[in-house]
Amino acid sequence: MIDAATRARSLKVTASAVAWRERDVPVEVPVALVYNGTTYAVMMASPTDLEDFAIGFSLSEGIIGGPEDVASLEVLEHDNGVELRMWLTEGRARDFVARRRQITGPTGCGLCGVESLDAIASTFATVDSDVTFDAGDINTALAALPAAQFLNQQTHAVHGAGFWTADLGLVAVAEDVGRHNALDKLIGGLRRKGIALSRGMVLLTSRVSVEMVQKAATAGAPVVVAVSAPTGFALKVAEAAGITLVAVARKDGFEIFTHPQRVCDAGEIKPQQKEQAHHAA
Repeated sequence: MIDAATRARSLKVTASAVAWRERDVPVEVPVALVYNGTTYAVMMASPTDLEDFAIGFSLSEGIIGGPEDVASLEVLEHDNGVELRMWLTEGRARDFVARRRQITGPTGCGLCGVESLDAIASTFATVDSDVTFDAGDINTALAALPAAQFLNQQTHAVHGAGFWTADLGLVAVAEDVGRHNALDKLIGGLRRKGIALSRGMVLLTSRVSVEMVQKAATAGAPVVVAVSAPTGFALKVAEAAGITLVAVARKDGFEIFTHPQRVCDAGEIKPQQKEQAHHAA
């Protein structure tokens, strides 16, 4: 078992003193995702929740449709990293061989195997959910996340992804040095437990790039809440995918960029008020 953090020594320099100190830093290792004996990708990741990572990554990449498509999964530690060795069911194995022939670019990017810019829009799943939340729900969910980020409390250097529902509160949290990995771990862990994402919100401690929206859409998450800002392309995809994207979420407020109807408080704002608020911003 590889430790998630290690002790490092540093020379701290301030205006008044220079002194040696020690701190915990996160461990980052190469993780190879291997399907039916073929390496598909090598990702740099935190060595935690690797079974969840294997399933979540496989779902996000479209290699499997559910955990049941993985006939067996082994986590093998080597001197130079970790191998996630998966054997796919017969039908998925055939699809995987065909997919490998189509991919010419790097994996894990959310757009792998896309043949043209015009084809990008059709590569994203769409989310159809009537779930709604209010501003209090969003604030409550965000407030619960930091206390559950144990590795980040120790190192102050990893990303977190959480899942919150109105009925259960904070259901799960995943952490990783990579924001994409954290989300994959969250999705994989939930799907392995048979928990659907259609009735809750995904919480992110990172910025929202198009890959993060793509993963959320593939997982069927109707609402994504992030503490940082989104990219322009992420907004286009969130709009097309039917995802309510809430970002720049802080204690004093947040911004809803797409599909505000799932946030009750926002839906009560009249159109002219929305327009005035837009010009005021």
